[in-house]
Amino acid sequence: MSKSKKLDFRPNEFVVYPAHGVGQIVSIEHQEIAGISLELFVISFEKDKMTLRVPTHKATDVGMRSLSSPDIVTKAMTTLKGKAKVKKAMWSRRAQEYEQKINSGDLIAIAEVVRDLHRTDDQREQSYSERQLYEAALERLTREVAAVSGGDESLAQRQVGDVLTSRAAAA
Repeated sequence: MSKSKKLDFRPNEFVVYPAHGVGQIVSIEHQEIAGISLELFVISFEKDKMTLRVPTHKATDVGMRSLSSPDIVTKAMTTLKGKAKVKKAMWSRRAQEYEQKINSGDLIAIAEVVRDLHRTDDQREQSYSERQLYEAALERLTREVAAVSGGDESLAQRQVGDVLTSRAAAA
């Protein structure tokens, strides 16, 4: 069994946990669980009213990472401008792929899901499951964009919305 390297995350720092999106490290605490002393990152997901405890030595294994750099955010915005790439596979298969992309924690992959599932007013209505996946991906994307820019989530939503609208107008 290999010891994973411990990441240098600090309290009050924002991080991305793949399955939940952007959270803030509240503290690092020591707990004894089943007779084993563990050092844990305590991560708060304010919007979801959830607190997660991740063993510090497992953080990299679970895919926890720092916020994306501004140029990754720019690449994600460029991805949004692209043409939707919808595979001809059955919806259940595509839905699984979209779900995996959303839970990967990869900002570019999440932007691809938003791009592929975005509908303009003149396009056909989304199914319930399509809308659920779209909204989940959109929320992850806007939260990280807001956290990277150090700003407001509603401003990030407008930025993403403007990019999607400009793409629709250009098409």
